[in-house]
Amino acid sequence: MDPPGFALESFDVMGGWRERYRGVDEKIPAEKGLGKNGHAFAFHFGLTVDSSGQLPDGRPFHDIREFKKLLRDDEVTLARNLAKQLVVYATGAPVRFSDRPMIEKIVEGAKPGHYGVRSLVHQIVQSDLFRQK
Repeated sequence: MDPPGFALESFDVMGGWRERYRGVDEKIPAEKGLGKNGHAFAFHFGLTVDSSGQLPDGRPFHDIREFKKLLRDDEVTLARNLAKQLVVYATGAPVRFSDRPMIEKIVEGAKPGHYGVRSLVHQIVQSDLFRQK
């Protein structure tokens, strides 16, 4: 399944925090509330949100905070993924298998800058991958 999807389950479609799903139940009275636009609406509470899961390597998490801690512990993987996404954005072309060595060079070059976005962008712009793709 999708571990980030489970971790993000506590957020609704608009990005608001939720602890319970909304449901439909004609037998109980609806909760009354105000939307962000100030309009009144009614809803029913459903089941509680379960945002727990485990990463592909088996490390478990119970919520988004624990998931973030697990990601933070593996900063090289996070930097590699961000570098790939930035290369796709910058070049308009997908990262292919043959591009892996250049991605690794970009990530390694960003290491002194603690894999910060500025360091990654700087490495990408200087790379042959950016200039020739």
